[in-house]
Amino acid sequence: MGNKIRRYDLDWLRVIVFALLIFYHVGMFFVPWDFHIKNNVIYDWLRWPMLFLNQWRLPILFVISGMGTYYALSYRNLGQFSWERFKRLGIPLVFGMLLIVPPQVYFERLAYNQFTGSYLDYLTTIAYSGVYPEGNISWHHLWFLPYLLLFSLVLGPLFIYLKRNNTKLVQWLSKKITTPIGFYVFVIPLYFSEALIEPFFPITHGLIDDWFTIVSNGTLFLFGFLLISTGNVYWQNLKRVKRLALITGCVAFALQLGIWIFLEDSIYVHFTEAFIKVVNLWSWILVLFAYAAQYLNKPSKMLAYANRAVYPFYILHQTVMIGIAYYIMDLNWGFIPKFLVLVGGTFGVCWLIYDLIILKIPLLHPLFGLKKNASTKQADI
Repeated sequence: MGNKIRRYDLDWLRVIVFALLIFYHVGMFFVPWDFHIKNNVIYDWLRWPMLFLNQWRLPILFVISGMGTYYALSYRNLGQFSWERFKRLGIPLVFGMLLIVPPQVYFERLAYNQFTGSYLDYLTTIAYSGVYPEGNISWHHLWFLPYLLLFSLVLGPLFIYLKRNNTKLVQWLSKKITTPIGFYVFVIPLYFSEALIEPFFPITHGLIDDWFTIVSNGTLFLFGFLLISTGNVYWQNLKRVKRLALITGCVAFALQLGIWIFLEDSIYVHFTEAFIKVVNLWSWILVLFAYAAQYLNKPSKMLAYANRAVYPFYILHQTVMIGIAYYIMDLNWGFIPKFLVLVGGTFGVCWLIYDLIILKIPLLHPLFGLKKNASTKQADI
């Protein structure tokens, strides 16, 4: 057991990235891509900023979760850690699938004329309807939780071993990241996953046979743990990589845009774009970590409040957003009014539910993943 350590920059990043998730899901209402419910007018231009966010918004969450796992294992053994992961991830997942996600599917069925009737009538169909999209049973946006639970339980024994032994792998990484270019050694496993696995296993978020998502995000989760395992070497050298990472990220995303706009898919294009993609996403992850470490590693009352609210907001936000979207989807308001209503309404309703109901009823706390003594431990999901 080690001393409890808190990195406020990681807490801030977690809050910021989950806030961006709400903006991203609001954006999904307006872009051409498939989503549960769509606006009556589609805005093609919006896909470009969405594509930028989409490159790194989920990868960085898995890296942060891996980092949080390192700190969690500083004051837990494997059994305690596994049980805590089940409570913090498994219970909210089951609760969310039973009570939070069903309204999303209900509004989707109404929007596409796949169901008519009250919500109570709809609830009677869930038990025998089967798994979404054919049926109505789904975890929808909560897919992050079973994946993170899987990674935690499978990699937990390895993490315990790495913490207790000064392995050659950690020693090697500690030497590599003493130079800015050394941080890019992590791109190699990501590239092989992107180039060789992704074409054969499209992303489904269904866990079963979703091998690219499992391998890619599991690797990022492992990377987060390994980076923190190098100790002060990581934090001391992180600031040296931010300029290189920022320039590389800008160039890589510009190259991606060029490929998407001007080139047709081929084997050569696939292998080239896969490399540019992983360089791009890893560069922006390094940029965010570096600037957060420089400017955000300090406590505040706002952070303490937001950090605890993140998990309930994550569980609630898409249901609230889709509920609002259903009632404005056919209105002729234009993009800005609808966007502001969705963003403001989603944040506002989630905050009211969190502050006025969840916080005041202790029995609800485990259902939304709230810890009893959240202020003493590095936050994670």
